[in-house]
Amino acid sequence: MTLEYSQEIINDLEKLLEADEEYNVIIYAGENENIKEIHALSNILRIRSQYFRTALASEFVKKKDGKYIFNFPNISPQFFKIILRFIYCGKVDLTKLQGPEILKLLVAVDELKIQTLIVCIQEHLIKNHVEFLQKNPVEILETVYQRETFTELWNYYLEKICDKPDVLFKSDKFINLKAPLLELLLKRDDLSLYEIDIWDSLIKWSFAQQPFVQKDVKKWNKEEITIMERTLHKFIPLIRFYQLTSEDFLLKVYPFKVLLPEDLIDNVLTFHMAPSKKSNINTGSPRKPKHVLDSVIIGPQHLAIFSSWIEKKNELYYTETNIPYKFNLLYRANRDGNTPAVFHAKCEDKGATIVIIKIPNSEQILGGYNPFQWDSSNTWKSTSDSFLFSFTNRNNFQTAKVGRIINTTNNGYAIYCHQNYGPAFGSGHDLFQDSDSIWKSYGLGAYYSKIDIPQGSKEGGGYNTFIVEDYEIFQIIKK
Repeated sequence: MTLEYSQEIINDLEKLLEADEEYNVIIYAGENENIKEIHALSNILRIRSQYFRTALASEFVKKKDGKYIFNFPNISPQFFKIILRFIYCGKVDLTKLQGPEILKLLVAVDELKIQTLIVCIQEHLIKNHVEFLQKNPVEILETVYQRETFTELWNYYLEKICDKPDVLFKSDKFINLKAPLLELLLKRDDLSLYEIDIWDSLIKWSFAQQPFVQKDVKKWNKEEITIMERTLHKFIPLIRFYQLTSEDFLLKVYPFKVLLPEDLIDNVLTFHMAPSKKSNINTGSPRKPKHVLDSVIIGPQHLAIFSSWIEKKNELYYTETNIPYKFNLLYRANRDGNTPAVFHAKCEDKGATIVIIKIPNSEQILGGYNPFQWDSSNTWKSTSDSFLFSFTNRNNFQTAKVGRIINTTNNGYAIYCHQNYGPAFGSGHDLFQDSDSIWKSYGLGAYYSKIDIPQGSKEGGGYNTFIVEDYEIFQIIKK
């Protein structure tokens, strides 16, 4: 029979720590008036800490009256006692510490090379101190960057910054970011910033590094040009100039042409002015930001297609990297309640919206765009900018269809706002949620050009009714 009494051993080790007897290690933690003397047993330190294992085996270790002496002026007595308790009995309580204190404790633990506690503290920070991590981007990023053992925190922080870069790039302290860190960020494919915003941030950062250089590039002398070339030479190749619009390149980048390679300028101008020559230019790959999209039906590529349709472009005009709108989820039927009343409560007076419907037992989606706001006025709205759409397979973008108003001179029945209906498009209606919460269509292609609407059952008045698995409505805001 095998017996285990691990908890009893833990308790006994904790008693040994608190007894503070027969110690052979003296540790001075803190400095000046905050210095404290702490005692420990060398064998326990040696087993539980790689730092002490190495230090105690060194011939240079300091000893006095048969006791080992260590000085840690950079670790407060409070932190060292927390660490020592973990070394002895594996217990640590981080709940009473604030974010900045926990980060300092993590640095101290890293100095003593206690790997298990390093992982534990990182997990605690990520889970319980998100607000602290977001409010101090530059300091934390640089602290984590300097410690190769902070893997979990480093990966988490990089992902969060790339996902929501405004936290860092729009911070007042962004200009204090060390060059190696900025270089690392600009190499990321998932940095969710427009390329022109990255360029603007880089120029702002470079002027902050060289405060004596004039802001007016036209007035630079040879020395200033050389200084700025040296400041930016690592970063210029990281800017994806071909992802800029011709206007942005002309107005914001071209004024700094003195810093750019001549062949780059020629190729970018050719790219924009001679489309037939594009295939001969290596444009590189665009960044692929991770859009925060709260949807159970669609993905970021759908947003790019919707944006192209809203701007009356072809569906390939925008990509995931340059979507010009924010799509904020207002309503999800299965979450909020599938009734016209809830639709009006959630979606009225919210401006332009898009409705996205999922058909059950298939990958088909359909819906419509309303450039106005929904209301309960029981009136029609006139526009030629609204549209219906469908994807017979939401994962195959080649199956997309957009249905626009057939007769733009007769656009007075584009959108119908009624207090008893859900979303309603077209005279008749082409697509709408009736007062009974059932989705229906009438005379496919009657007002909008035809899209793929599933054929369900016919009811009085010629309406085609069909089953809906779920539907979502997003508010659309220009960035």
